[in-house]
Amino acid sequence: MSLPVFHVDAFTSRAFAGNPAAVCPLGSWLDDRLLQAVAAENNLSETAFFVGRDGIYDLRWFTPTCEVKLCGHATLASAFVVLTILDPARDAVHFQTRWSGVLTVHRANLALAMDFPALPPWPSQSVPDAVARGLRKTPSSVVQIEDNFFAIFESEQEVRAISPDFRVLGQLHPAGVAISAPGQTCDFVSRYFAPSYGIPEDPVTGSTHCSLAPYWADRLGKTSLRAQQLSSRGGEIGCEVKGDRVVLKGNAVLTLRGELLIG
Repeated sequence: MSLPVFHVDAFTSRAFAGNPAAVCPLGSWLDDRLLQAVAAENNLSETAFFVGRDGIYDLRWFTPTCEVKLCGHATLASAFVVLTILDPARDAVHFQTRWSGVLTVHRANLALAMDFPALPPWPSQSVPDAVARGLRKTPSSVVQIEDNFFAIFESEQEVRAISPDFRVLGQLHPAGVAISAPGQTCDFVSRYFAPSYGIPEDPVTGSTHCSLAPYWADRLGKTSLRAQQLSSRGGEIGCEVKGDRVVLKGNAVLTLRGELLIG
């Protein structure tokens, strides 16, 4: 038995940058243990699986160790596969997800635009000591949502210089940690760490921008923002806050197409 597999670099217009995701279209759902094994074999921050039905695709995302509730770059990668390879006559694709409702991705000139829920963070009333210890630097403030802490710093240089202790950050599970600051050539920059999910540092994280975009929109007094993620691969995300939704825009590049043999 084999599965089709595509590797797509998301939130970039050039190969070997942005965030690589594996995309596996399925005719029907396989056992969850097999899906998790495939994700572990791919060993990328996310593997996306989808099944088409009545013009809508059911979509799920797995890290090498577990299923997640929301993933931006693997959704972008999945939309790229549908709109450029599987069904290029489409202008948009609708993904039904387990926890995040329907996510729509449409063409936006040369990019793709994803309609995601806005998840505005709130001030953290009790910041775990592991946040500062894990980052090896105390942020100027910390905000949070249910499963992420967002450590805010004053400058892009501080964000670039952070060298985390991943063992300590892993103690925050199920929360990951994003760090962010005003950008020098964009509106804001960020990095994201989720070692307990098998992702020490994520190259580009669409889902955190569902929270970072509303935060910086409120702080900067603007609804349209340009963001950069400062991982070693780097990535660029366009953000537009529209009430309780966030539109995330990005490019994608296909780097691998083949079959995964699963026995």
